[in-house]
Amino acid sequence: MIELKLPIDEKSIRDLNVGDEVLISGRLITGRDAAHAWLVKEHPEDVRPYMKDSMIYHCGPVVKQKGNSWEFIAAGPTTSIREEPYEAAVIKEYGVRGVIGKGGMGPATLKALQDYGAVYLHAIGGLAALIAESVIKVHNVIKLEEFGVPEALWIIDVKNFTAVVTMDSHGGSLHREIFEKSNAVRKKLTNP
Repeated sequence: MIELKLPIDEKSIRDLNVGDEVLISGRLITGRDAAHAWLVKEHPEDVRPYMKDSMIYHCGPVVKQKGNSWEFIAAGPTTSIREEPYEAAVIKEYGVRGVIGKGGMGPATLKALQDYGAVYLHAIGGLAALIAESVIKVHNVIKLEEFGVPEALWIIDVKNFTAVVTMDSHGGSLHREIFEKSNAVRKKLTNP
């Protein structure tokens, strides 16, 4: 396992390759559909410090409020391809070094990973309660009233968040490789 400490520099990210297993520790931000659209359309300044040289996690958490503080109860990954229309712009504009989610992303995001020195990390779906255990602190939440709990941007500290690099800054994509292999098998089976 490769330990990644956030914030992280471009060189450390460019040293990663498809298939690397990582443990992420440090501050990151969550963001789904409403958050990505807002980031691209409104260009908010107050989120930039949380995103620069950090990671955005495609996650709609289940949370519990305790007085003035929050606790993550479940933090499973959201299907990332939904953010494909926005992600390249988010990576470029905000200096994001990693995108965490499930299922991979498309060619525009893959190009942005190469151009700006970032990676896509696959978090395991179905382990939402276990992943929530890696969230050690909730610092802030942005757009809670406007977007609601799942779509708000949660600024969190994580410790030993487990993920696998499935798209790297060299153009490698495990998702593309699997699709190509699967498609070749499909063609053999359907065109004997």
